[in-house]
Amino acid sequence: MEQQNNIQQPDIRSVQVMRYVTPLREGGSLPAIAEADDGFLYVLKFRGAGQGSKALIADLIGGEMARAMGLKIPEIVFANLDEAFGRTEPDEEIQDLLRASKGLNLGLHYLSGAITYDPAVKKIDKHLASKIVWLDALLMNVDRTARNTNMLNWHNELWLIDHGAALYFHHTWSNWEEQSVKPFVQIKDHVLLPQASLLLQVNEEMKQVVTPERIRAIVSVVPDEWLLHEDGKESPDEMRNVYCQFLINRISHSDIFVNEAINAGKSLI
Repeated sequence: MEQQNNIQQPDIRSVQVMRYVTPLREGGSLPAIAEADDGFLYVLKFRGAGQGSKALIADLIGGEMARAMGLKIPEIVFANLDEAFGRTEPDEEIQDLLRASKGLNLGLHYLSGAITYDPAVKKIDKHLASKIVWLDALLMNVDRTARNTNMLNWHNELWLIDHGAALYFHHTWSNWEEQSVKPFVQIKDHVLLPQASLLLQVNEEMKQVVTPERIRAIVSVVPDEWLLHEDGKESPDEMRNVYCQFLINRISHSDIFVNEAINAGKSLI
């Protein structure tokens, strides 16, 4: 395994998708539960869905950043779809999605029996809440609201899922440097913001954890085929470098998004 200044790359396994089990009709991306050749079930995110491979990149980077911070994330795998897969699927919309998604997709280990986190039912530790808010402000993740928490309770622990709506700067690319130092105003809608009272402490802690070397190690595992730009101007390595520089620059200016979150939290009191 490659190393980046003694920091290892995330160990992402590859599996072959064997059986489409059932769609999860949530939002426009149409993820599904599928069985792989290792016998496990995965929540599959398809590169042929609405946001294409960019959602998979955000999910992979966001998930592995969270794992590096000590947060609970289901195992992420590269899930390969054969060209013939899904030909017997009777639903034409799903068949089209599968046809457009041949090759590498992204899977998250299916947490059987998990239930959606409800902040009205269970409060969580303020340090944990602060870490999650800090992560989502860093990633500019718009999708951790009361309407859609993207958190699960499983075996009495809180697990994070679905970072596909994060890193939305990559839908335009041209102004990534400007975006990297912007406050994240949508943090005011974060479901855990009322519980995140240790943001200043967490900011100092996480800057020691999410180092430039760790960021580069995480971004290095993004597959080339997800990084083939529509106009072909940038190579996969050049695009990986933009992701790295965006995150490194954003963390070096983390006071901007941390202060935005703290001020937004005060307005809730």
